[in-house]
Amino acid sequence: MGYLKYTQYVYLVFALFFIFDAISKWNDPTATPLLSLAIAGVAIFMFFFRRKFSKKFDDRNKKI
Repeated sequence: MGYLKYTQYVYLVFALFFIFDAISKWNDPTATPLLSLAIAGVAIFMFFFRRKFSKKFDDRNKKI
């Protein structure tokens, strides 16, 4: 289960991709950059949520 510690960083990669996507769509009137920014925001939230959950899980295993 050691790979779960590294999967949280995939959310940061997704966030960077969608931020770049929003910047590239910003001046196009038919594009939706706000949707890309919203997805990036969710990805950043998920990174911190997974990080907190992982630390809590590690602390629980250390006590046993």
